[in-house]
Amino acid sequence: MQTEAVDPETWLRPWSLLRLAVPAALVALLQQAYRPLDQIYVSWLGGEAQGALGASIFVLIVLYGIAMVIAGGIGPLVGRFTGAGDDEARAEHLAVGLVGAGLVAVGMLVVGSVLVTPVVGLLGLQGLTADLASLYLRTLLLTGAGMAFGPVIDNAFAALGDTVLPLVLQVVALVLNAVLTPILVYPAGLGVAGAALGSTLAQAVVVAIGLVLLVRRTGLGVRHLGGGLALLWRRLSRIVSIGLPVAAGVILYALVYWGMLATSIAPLGKDVLAGLGIGFNGLETFSWPLFLGCTVAAQSLTGRFLGARRPDLVWRALRWLVPPQLVLGVVVGVVFYLAGPSLTGLMAADEGAWREAALYAVILAWSQPFVALEAISEGVLAGSGDTRTLFWTTVPFNLLRIPLAWFLAIHLGMGAVGVWWAINATTGLKASLKSGVVVLGRWQAVVI
Repeated sequence: MQTEAVDPETWLRPWSLLRLAVPAALVALLQQAYRPLDQIYVSWLGGEAQGALGASIFVLIVLYGIAMVIAGGIGPLVGRFTGAGDDEARAEHLAVGLVGAGLVAVGMLVVGSVLVTPVVGLLGLQGLTADLASLYLRTLLLTGAGMAFGPVIDNAFAALGDTVLPLVLQVVALVLNAVLTPILVYPAGLGVAGAALGSTLAQAVVVAIGLVLLVRRTGLGVRHLGGGLALLWRRLSRIVSIGLPVAAGVILYALVYWGMLATSIAPLGKDVLAGLGIGFNGLETFSWPLFLGCTVAAQSLTGRFLGARRPDLVWRALRWLVPPQLVLGVVVGVVFYLAGPSLTGLMAADEGAWREAALYAVILAWSQPFVALEAISEGVLAGSGDTRTLFWTTVPFNLLRIPLAWFLAIHLGMGAVGVWWAINATTGLKASLKSGVVVLGRWQAVVI
């Protein structure tokens, strides 16, 4: 069914851009908030409990990456069909995407039942910390179907041009999590399992609400799963072919940090390891979502403009989005450089950890403008559906971090300074290459 498309020019109004970018940034910030909340709520359970949750972060990134197999494909397709005014094709692919999310949720159940202990073993945890990490992750996987459906629903709404509703849902999820988690951890006596259950129950509630609202917004129904298994398989394959490079990039990002931990960071001692944890979880947990707002805006607009066959409007959107994004990158870099030592001091347990965390902040400050620029380029490539190019301009440089960090930190004896500059160097390379690819403009001709 073809409907009358909205004039794409209206999507370029300043207020429309702000309604996309600002709520998207706030959503990303709130999605990170449950991590420090859980860390606070389990603090009275002891250091082993906090260590178990802290070590689980890269496993959670991998789980998010798995969910992006579907969510990463849904976004560009919904954007294209929205721009083209093809509501029927949009609903058909959304229906298949939700089925795909269900399959991902079943896979998480299997992993939660069978593979949690080996995965925790790969983290290098031992004793009580390993047992608690296994319990936390197993509870998440067995009760966390929302982890599979949530990103699909969020990406669908963003592609429709609505990031306000996901923001409202995320606020509801955070409030529910803040209320449920301490009850489940202490009075209910569930410990770290209660922390996991508080998160998954809160997410289940907002996923159910989001699904109902998505059905109302798009007219999605069971009839959109018609056409036979062969047609359903073709649609699912189409979604996966777009989303798989995105998912692989996210998963490999986490694995790269595992590699650096094993080869470069852990050999430098516990203070450097603590410095990474404080810098990554305490600073970049809040800085990266700020950049992500323009990523989501660029992705949503690119998909819809290409669907409307108006790639010229993507370039106009970039003229609106790039300057403030670069200014934001510079501001974040200045904050890291000037205030980073003070901010990390609030989170460090001792002087050694504070010293290394402050060093992390001061050095990573130099790459923040590149991180900002990279985020915009990623939005354009993802929104166009050119996720293979996105993969090849990201993953090789992330993988380069492992040998480069080892070479600088261990072989040349630069220590933690070498690790952090390896991250800076590869970030600069990625940002420059992605920006060049966007300027070349081949993404405008990608057919998905």
